[in-house]
Order: sequence, then structure tokens, then C-alpha cells
Amino acid sequence: MAQLPPGALMQRAATGLAVACAQRLSRVYASPVVLLVGRGDNGADALWAGAMLRRRGAVVSAVLTGEPKADALAAFRATGGRVVDEVGPGLVVDGLVGIGGRGALRDAAAALAAEVRDRDVVAVDLPSGVDADTGEVAGTAVRAGLTVTFGTLKPGLLLAREHVGELQLVDIGLALPPAPVEVLEDADVELLLPRPRRGDDKYTRGVVGVAAGSRAYPGAAVLSVGAAVRAGAGMVRFAGTPHAAEQVRSHWPEVVVSELEGSDVVTAGRVQAWVVGPGLGTGARAAETVEAVLAEDVPVLVDADGLTLAARHPEWLSRRTAPTLLTPHDREFARFGLDVLADRVGSARALAAELGVTVLLKGDATVVAGPHGPARVNAPGTAALATAGTGDVLAGAAGALLAQGLGPLDAGSVAAHLHGLAGRDAAGAGTTSASAVLAHWP
Repeated sequence: MAQLPPGALMQRAATGLAVACAQRLSRVYASPVVLLVGRGDNGADALWAGAMLRRRGAVVSAVLTGEPKADALAAFRATGGRVVDEVGPGLVVDGLVGIGGRGALRDAAAALAAEVRDRDVVAVDLPSGVDADTGEVAGTAVRAGLTVTFGTLKPGLLLAREHVGELQLVDIGLALPPAPVEVLEDADVELLLPRPRRGDDKYTRGVVGVAAGSRAYPGAAVLSVGAAVRAGAGMVRFAGTPHAAEQVRSHWPEVVVSELEGSDVVTAGRVQAWVVGPGLGTGARAAETVEAVLAEDVPVLVDADGLTLAARHPEWLSRRTAPTLLTPHDREFARFGLDVLADRVGSARALAAELGVTVLLKGDATVVAGPHGPARVNAPGTAALATAGTGDVLAGAAGALLAQGLGPLDAGSVAAHLHGLAGRDAAGAGTTSASAVLAHWP
């Protein structure tokens, strides 16, 4: 009787899964493990991993929802693994449905997913009931404490974090084509971040202009300007109302402040990129500001009120030839006439293609997508960032990176990554504020 799964790929997958399960247990010997097994490869992986755990002394049982792969079931039984009708105690391994599953789980699988909702679950490749491409959950789905995935990260793993839990990638030696969706790791961000060079001055380090704030919302100016400073711009120029300008001066003495409104903001001085919109308002003077900034032949980031105004005047965007980065949340996104669908990556790509821009769609899993090429999903996000002003911080930081020479996809995804790290550090196990996120900027 074969004791190893056929083929190198399945062996590596099953071994990686078994090791992850063993690490999840306080000890392997005599520890109960229950496998939820469907008909596909994920069910087979669970059975092969169960056989490996059984050989190390774990007490392993399997609940079947269909006829699993015969060789995997035979190997599991050969080690003393038992097939049972009910879910017993112990660590649960979810091998119900694979990455090809679409739509709601069938009744038997859905009932098992609901039954183990409050248990410690290790999901095989993807929690059952979660769409691998979009993260959509139609009905009941498994909520895992750990998901062990193979070969490459699936977009759905990053978009349905509340079901995925901790995420572990096992390299099984696949030769993969370029991915349509990427996620930056810390090492990637380190390589992309602009660094000071010998001979640099404040102008070569990147000058970013910020047109933000108003009498009603001066804090938006303070936060976006502060983030631009913290994100490494050589110089930050602020242009705005007298009240907002006064607040910026008092908080950030290193910033060059001009009391300018409407179309005059672009006379503040030479810049390599603009940030426009945070706290700006949506009146006539604010509209003049947004139109004037978008007419400049430099990269522009549009956020908050700037998005509302640009949605009313899409011709301001269509006339642009320089890079443009829009940073909407879901409601701001909808103002452009498209709804955010369950497929958040597809939604961001659709708006980017329609407007000829790069879109940073904010959310628990922030998506950055341009009209062409791979999209990116931000890994280190946190729900604690859902608080007033954190978007202003993100906008200022991404604008500073644009001014330092990064393209909009890199600027948006690097800023989102650092924003997520700062949010985690600021929140700890609790909540946070925009000011705290800025103070914890890495």
C-alpha cells in the first residue's frame, strides 16, 4: 500500500499541510484531528496529510461528503485513520472544496462549515465557500484560523481575510506564469522605497504639492501634509485657505505654506506631483482648485472631495496625459457610475480602464489597479484603520512617493503597505486614530 501521495506536487502539498497541522497542535501524539473531506484534490491533500499525522501518533478521523480519491482514502485507512459520520473533538482540517468551487456550498458541506464555525480550523489551500478569485462568500463558508495554500497566493485569500485567518504559503515547485494579482512583501517595499542618494538636494528628493483642507476641515490638511513629510518628500508645499494654512504652519514648520485658493493653488511653486482633495469641500472654489491641479502636467493623486468633484467632471481626467492616482473608498467609487462588486479587483480594474487612471480602492483589503498589467492587494491591512482621517494620511504618503519618482501602481501599493503596518502598530489589539497612524509611520 502506497504511503506517499502520487506525484511530487501532491507530496509537497500534503507534507506542508501535515507540518502546519503538527505545529498547530501542542503535541502530535494522541492529539485528535478531524478531516472534512470532499471529492477533489483538497480532500485528497487532507487525507494524505491525515495519514502522515496518524503515523506520528495523532488520532485522526475523517468525515466524507462524497467519494474521495481512492488512493488517498486507502492510504489514510492503512495508517489506522477512521471514517466517521460526525465531527469529533480536536483540530479541524477543511478539505471540503477546492479552488474550482463557485457559488454557495452544497447542503452537506455548508452544514459542516456551520458546525465548525467556532473551532480551530486549518483550511487546505482555501477556506471552503470562499471564491478563489474574488473572495466572495455566497452563503455559509468555513472560518479558518490558519489557511495553508500551495504554489501561489490566490486573490480571494487576500480579499476574504475574516475567513482565512493566518496565511501560510507552501512552495510546491510550480512553474507559474506572471500573476494577474500581486501582493507586496516587506522586502519588496524595501526595494521600491526611494532612498536618498549622494548629491541629492530637496528638489531632487521630490517636491509634492498638497491642496487640501478648508475652514471646516483643517485637520485633513494637517494629516495629509504630515504624511507627505513622513514619507520622505524633499519638500512639501501646501496651498490652501488661510485657516488651513495656519494649522499646517503650527504643526509642520518645515512645510512651505501658501495661502492660495481656487485656480491660484498651482502658482505655489514647482512640484513633481500634487495631492488634491482631502477636506477641500465641494464648492465652486474647491472645484476650481481640482480642475487647475488636474490640468498640470505632473502626476496627481485625487482623494476625498477631489474625487466627488472629478466624478462630476470626468473630462478633467480624460484630458490628462500624466499619471493619475484615484484613492476612493466604496461610496466615492460609486460616484463614478460603477458599483463595487464582490470582485473588488475586477471593479478597480474596470474603473481604471474606463478613466485611464490608476485606482487605489480602499478597504480592509486595499486594491491598487491600473488599466493594464497586474493589480496589487495590500496584505497588512487592519480594520482599525476605518476611522476619520486615515485616508488623508494615505493620500499624503502616496503623493510624496509619486513626487519621488514612483509610478502610480508602486506609489499606491507601497503607501498602502506602510499605512497598514503603521495602523497595526498604532492599534495594537485595540483601536487607533489618524494622528496615531501618522506617529507610527515606519
